[in-house]
Amino acid sequence: MTTLPTLLAAIADATGSITSLVFIVLAVFIVLVVFFSLVSRYRMCPPDRILVVYGNIRGGLSSRCYHGGSTFVLPILQSYQYLDLTPISIELELKGALSSQNIRIYAPASFTFGISTDPDVMQNAATRLLGRTMDEIQQLAGEIIMGQMRVVFASMTIEEINGDREKLISSITKGVEVELHKVGLKMINGNIRDIKDQSGYIDALD
Repeated sequence: MTTLPTLLAAIADATGSITSLVFIVLAVFIVLVVFFSLVSRYRMCPPDRILVVYGNIRGGLSSRCYHGGSTFVLPILQSYQYLDLTPISIELELKGALSSQNIRIYAPASFTFGISTDPDVMQNAATRLLGRTMDEIQQLAGEIIMGQMRVVFASMTIEEINGDREKLISSITKGVEVELHKVGLKMINGNIRDIKDQSGYIDALD
């Protein structure tokens, strides 16, 4: 016949075993949650994108950019977004730009640009372009390019503008590159399709 102390000891052993099993299962569960959480935060950067990690970044930076490669994005402390490297084309209709002779010029042009992968310029892109739509980036670049075209036209005579298109494009490209770098973009190519003036001066030169 089982005595009361023996029964209580058996119950205690069973309870202890169950408690130990619960702790073991709980510990394994926590380890798995942490492991899969870390795995889910491991981010690889495809070649057509820039990975921008922000939040708690070493070195006092507001963000860190990766083109290619991979990195861990720390849960809670960090977050991330991607910047698309797809080239963007834009058609511009520059009207009323003044030459150095104060002759108004009409110059339809097309430009292709994209986000730069140069380390310093990438950081500018993360600061100024992250969260912007393609349309917003296109509008921003268009304003920069139009402004630089006006600056270049204002420094040249009609004869220079009409006589040396290569120099004209080169001058515009140099000015545009500097300004685009400030917002994280780079120039890929540009072309001025035609140049006209309101007074017909260019037609008279031809």
